[in-house]
Amino acid sequence: QVQLVESGGGLVQAGGSLRLSCAASGCTGSNCAMGWFRQAPEKEREFVAAISSSGTITTYADSVKGRFTISRDNAKNSLYLQMYSLKPEDTAVYYCAAKSVHNMFYTSSSVRPYNYWGQGTEVTVSS
Repeated sequence: QVQLVESGGGLVQAGGSLRLSCAASGCTGSNCAMGWFRQAPEKEREFVAAISSSGTITTYADSVKGRFTISRDNAKNSLYLQMYSLKPEDTAVYYCAAKSVHNMFYTSSSVRPYNYWGQGTEVTVSS
């Protein structure tokens, strides 16, 4: 049974930073590609960043490139999203996602491939 639990969301002013965490169990280390997605009110869930199970491959949405950094600590079964220079348009519920894989370099920016999702953590950026 895979469980993903996000934390670290909150209210921050524009230009500020936040670090999201995702504690993972059941889908770890070399067998689990992971990603962050977000969903703003009345909008579809969208890709933010993804990381391979090896941690060597990362991909980002253009809207966050250069401002957000995805990382993982396989020893702690944890995924992170460091967010800098936050903008009001970053306001959303952020979700951690995971997919069981055999390819240690696999990443995906699509919602559909991910088998497992956390409950989300809310990020609000005030102007």
